[in-house]
Amino acid sequence: MKVSKLAANLIGSEIVKIGNEVNDLKVKGAEIANLTIGDLNSNIYPIPAKLKEEIQKAYQNNLTNYPPANGLLSLRKSVSHDLKTRWNLDYSPNDILITAGSRPLIYAVYKTIVDEGDKVVYPTPSWNNNHYAYLTSANAVEVKTTPENNFLPTADDLRPHLDGAVLLALCSPLNPTGTMFTREQLSEICELVLAENKKRGEDEKPLYLMYDQIYSNLTFGAEHVDPVSLFPEMKEYTVYIDGISKCLAATGVRVGWGFGPAHILDKMKALLTHVGAWAPKPEQEATAKYYENPEDLNAFVEDFKDKLEASLKVLHGGIQDLKGKGLSVDSIEPMGALYLTIKLDYIGKTKPDGTTIENSSDLVFYLINEAGVALVPFSAFGEEKSEPWFRASVGGLATEEISVMMPKLENALNALK
Repeated sequence: MKVSKLAANLIGSEIVKIGNEVNDLKVKGAEIANLTIGDLNSNIYPIPAKLKEEIQKAYQNNLTNYPPANGLLSLRKSVSHDLKTRWNLDYSPNDILITAGSRPLIYAVYKTIVDEGDKVVYPTPSWNNNHYAYLTSANAVEVKTTPENNFLPTADDLRPHLDGAVLLALCSPLNPTGTMFTREQLSEICELVLAENKKRGEDEKPLYLMYDQIYSNLTFGAEHVDPVSLFPEMKEYTVYIDGISKCLAATGVRVGWGFGPAHILDKMKALLTHVGAWAPKPEQEATAKYYENPEDLNAFVEDFKDKLEASLKVLHGGIQDLKGKGLSVDSIEPMGALYLTIKLDYIGKTKPDGTTIENSSDLVFYLINEAGVALVPFSAFGEEKSEPWFRASVGGLATEEISVMMPKLENALNALK
């Protein structure tokens, strides 16, 4: 049966495919250390107790009708205050848009800024930019990054590609790597954006920067930096993506927010009224109330962050131990988020049954079946399947489970010849 060209050519999520395989094996009784999903085991990492109480109160008070299209004023005020106190960013409640997590915001940024054939620039690996570029019929320019630069694009990497571009999409801390821009790195990129916009005439569309900082509160000693704090003149061109999904372990609560130039946010709001991507009213009310007590908020974030960092250190240490034993592995020390970047240089090796590991996907499914370890290859983030790099998310496992899985991973890799 015929469907639209867009639907016919839409590529499904490789992460979902791997997750389905993991779930099927678990149903059959297999023990799998699932390091794939950028989610959290809510029994290990529950949302803040007071946030849960406020959500329950909001439902008991029958706050179950439509929220305002741009979000409850009380929440937009709370977000505005938090942005000022946490990052010294001045955005009024009218400059803030509340949605059901960050995905609708990213989609709305693309649809608001990008016309068919417009140039959009983003690094690889990065989360889902390839799919959003496809959904908007953009001319996608993928800028390959290197492990030497922690898989973050440098100004030199981006410079040849910004001429005529309308959107540059960046994320820090970065999904999938957990690495972060330094002040110097981001400053140099902002200078490029400003210089490019100075070249453009009044009838030309500017080069906008979408800056996804959904993991900004989950950093491990490194300083989170953002464009407008570095260059106030970037405020005219920067749209931020943020929310509670990651920092409050609230991935399923679905409260995100974007902020930026009013003329962009207003069009994003208008677009999303037709999509209906509002965060539920009770969750908005509860988040607004919870943010009124920054002491509780910050205490929760610090404790949660410490637990994630401890798990990431165990995993990073385990990979480095395997490297010390002579295995062809490596990992990049995590700086933020809940991800570890792992290199498993076993593509082209032969499995015990005589078949060959042809690509990163083959290695993923081999490790699921032989080691009970599930990772996501960087091919899910725009890289080639020949690349031996993988994302490991620690949000779904207890620290002890990570320690238990390491010998299984070692044995499975040693079995490859």
